[in-house]
Amino acid sequence: MMEIEQIYGDLPALETDRLLLRKITIEDLEGMYSYASNQVVAKYVTWNAHQFISDTKEFVEFVLSQYENRKIAPWGIEYKETGNFIGTIDFVSWLPHHNTAEIGYVIHPHYWGRGITTEAAKRVISFGFEKMDLVRIQARCLIENIGSARVMEKSGMTFEGILRKAIFIKEQHQDLKMYSIIKEEFLSSERSKSRE
Repeated sequence: MMEIEQIYGDLPALETDRLLLRKITIEDLEGMYSYASNQVVAKYVTWNAHQFISDTKEFVEFVLSQYENRKIAPWGIEYKETGNFIGTIDFVSWLPHHNTAEIGYVIHPHYWGRGITTEAAKRVISFGFEKMDLVRIQARCLIENIGSARVMEKSGMTFEGILRKAIFIKEQHQDLKMYSIIKEEFLSSERSKSRE
């Protein structure tokens, strides 16, 4: 069975046409704060907008300790053309004995609507199936989060249904949309791409 330490002992950098997915560093603090402090971004995530850069620093330090302790931690998303740090993507949970995991992501609003999050999600999905021995990858979003749902669909995921009042955030119980992709679907889409 795949062990979490095998991947997170030294999180590998992943690349796409426009993006470098890499470990987060303390140098990413300002870049992260610029979107984590944005109310529009915070509207659809489980955490509250960062009030101070010290809130962001606390999160970055938590991530660095996760890397150090070989535990699940996010990739930073760097936009290659500018070198800007623009978001994070990660497996928010991974159950190796069930071969399942869930992805989550957040990106600076300046980069919304350009297919960038989908590009990052597809890369992480392929990493999950190819390197982490996964058979199912899922993602969930709040009902109102149309942009995130679109990313899941464009990443090849299938809408499975609505989890009613499945999460308690921002002082209320919220419904979630559930999406997933399974290994067979991923492999068959990869095969059809290679035939194109």
